[in-house]
Amino acid sequence: MDSMTIIAVASIVTAGLTLGIGVLGPSLGEGRAVAKALTSLAQQPDSAQAITRTLFVGLAMIESTAIYCFVVAMILIFANPFWNHFLAASGG
Repeated sequence: MDSMTIIAVASIVTAGLTLGIGVLGPSLGEGRAVAKALTSLAQQPDSAQAITRTLFVGLAMIESTAIYCFVVAMILIFANPFWNHFLAASGG
């Protein structure tokens, strides 16, 4: 295997692991947040507006972590900085 193939395989595997592991935490966190919000809504229906607003802000913050992982994976696949480094070192 040449160096270009090793970089490609490492990039794809790393992107897959980034998405797999990086989305696992936020998805569990979102599920737990929604479950707690529903419990809170059931116990105090008068506070529904405040609980819902806070829930959506929290979900947006949690989801941003998964989006960052997606962006890192896309950079590794489509705009990998190691490609340019390797090409410059090999003279190509």
